[in-house]
Amino acid sequence: MQSESDFQAQVIQLARQYGWLVYHHLPAMNRRGKWGSHVQGDKGWPDLVLCKPPHLYLFELKSEKGKASSEQQAWIDALVASGQGAKILRPSDWDYIVSVIVGKEAYEHRQ
Repeated sequence: MQSESDFQAQVIQLARQYGWLVYHHLPAMNRRGKWGSHVQGDKGWPDLVLCKPPHLYLFELKSEKGKASSEQQAWIDALVASGQGAKILRPSDWDYIVSVIVGKEAYEHRQ
């Protein structure tokens, strides 16, 4: 089974290959040697933001068995309600991810 970090690296690599801007926030170690992400505001922001005008997508990536936290689900729901392309995605969603990043028409011609 593919780990979440390997899955994320695969999505980022594909997005960069096709000219997308990619944003992912990495945790940092504090002075006491503990890892964390410093957030001002509400927790749960999606893992990846991909932008290639006119498209913008926000993806929360999970392993096949990984569960989204209530905060992550709240962000996805709010973003979708605001008209943004936001989804929780798993490795089994790879065909959908490729169709978004490569472009649906280009992807359909590849199959």
